[in-house]
Amino acid sequence: MCAKPLFQFPGQGSQAVGMGVSLATSFPEARAVFDEVNDALGEDLFALMKEGPEDDLRLTRNAQPALFASSMAALAVLQKATGKVVADLAGCVAGHSLGEYSALAAAGTLSITDAARLLRRRGDSMQGAVPAGDGAMAAILNAEEAVIDSIIEKASGAGPIQLANDNAPGQIVVSGAVAAVDAAIEIAKDAGIRRAIKLPVSAPFHCTLMQPAADEMATALADASMTYASVPVYCNVTAGPEQAAHRLRENLVTQVTGRVRWRETLGAVHAAGVTCFVEIGTGKVLSGLVKRTLDDVAIVNLETADDLDTVLGAL
Repeated sequence: MCAKPLFQFPGQGSQAVGMGVSLATSFPEARAVFDEVNDALGEDLFALMKEGPEDDLRLTRNAQPALFASSMAALAVLQKATGKVVADLAGCVAGHSLGEYSALAAAGTLSITDAARLLRRRGDSMQGAVPAGDGAMAAILNAEEAVIDSIIEKASGAGPIQLANDNAPGQIVVSGAVAAVDAAIEIAKDAGIRRAIKLPVSAPFHCTLMQPAADEMATALADASMTYASVPVYCNVTAGPEQAAHRLRENLVTQVTGRVRWRETLGAVHAAGVTCFVEIGTGKVLSGLVKRTLDDVAIVNLETADDLDTVLGAL
């Protein structure tokens, strides 16, 4: 049995055509979440999630609210099945990049409607912050952070570049101007790093080039209704717990240009005594990162109707 687990919520890249369909078919509470997100956006996002096309679902403006909707639907199913709210089920929550909005909604800080609308605005502003083709991201695998820092320093002569995602030991992502990212890949290979791979993303997320998007989200979040979190939220940019609404708001703005400290977050959660990790929503990316980062922990996923009994058994 899991004692006060971390509920973790996935970020962009986990989307897939068919996401959420199993839950919506089996549970009316899941379908109600998809309907609420559709109403919030004024369009049938769930139809896109269900039927595609995949290229449209992959667009940042669609992927972000779609992943959020899938996570919230799964959470609604879990709460209905247990008769408990998140504060009774989890010791803390966290989400990777856009997943932090899911974590905040789970903790009662944001409503589903407000979070969906914020994510649509976030997706649009992030996509529009940098002209297509001007930015890029790359994964540099099986290298120490100090080595990555040296690569970034050398590549910065070609343009802005920074460490964007510290996901797990040996799994780091850099982001910035395309020339700088290309330079970083070549420098990494020259240093004997075999796997330095440009990622198929539409913009250079989590770097200073996203400042226009951060400015827009500062405005949007200033108008958003946010309340004290019912459980600690481990934030991307601090890797530490927070519950105060004004701090959570600030961290969401900083997150647009700042590093996702996921490896540090997992370490901090584990150090606080958490030994059970429940990934809620589409995919198993975060579960894989837990496996790479921590030993002797329990990991379960709630993505489809077939997963519910396993999760209930773990809780």
